[in-house]
Amino acid sequence: MRELEGLVVMIPRKGAEVANITVKDLKDALEVRMALEALSVKLACERIDDVGKEELKAKCMAFKEAINSKLVPAIVEGDEAFHNVIYQASKNQKLINMAQNLREQVYRYRVEYVKDFSYHDNLIREHDLITMAILKGDKETAETVMNEHIYNQEQIVIRNVTMGNE
Repeated sequence: MRELEGLVVMIPRKGAEVANITVKDLKDALEVRMALEALSVKLACERIDDVGKEELKAKCMAFKEAINSKLVPAIVEGDEAFHNVIYQASKNQKLINMAQNLREQVYRYRVEYVKDFSYHDNLIREHDLITMAILKGDKETAETVMNEHIYNQEQIVIRNVTMGNE
């Protein structure tokens, strides 16, 4: 069995185990994600059509409903759906494919991130600001808020993972 993108480690005579989250792995994955997300919001600002705008608003609202449910799987799914709409709005298939390939590696970090219920109001605020910027075609604001959004994810996961390892 091949080790899957650093998510699983093979232990002799034990089998597969989920790999520990390391700060290095987190930073590496989110560095790539930040670049992809920044490009995707800039392209979405330029290329989103009316159908995409409606879908973006709907996914932003669905994310709020997921946050209100307090169910981590629903929140993760809502967050992925929101970001996927932005990738799709970029209308760049290579970018969309790269984002999908990175999704599995980022999934664990996303779960750790949304488990921090103290940050949920900020998550909603960030998604709202990203949505408004894309709808207005404001590339600078969209990119700035998206970078802040991914940076905040990194900081929260690092804090939660290192606290859990003490």
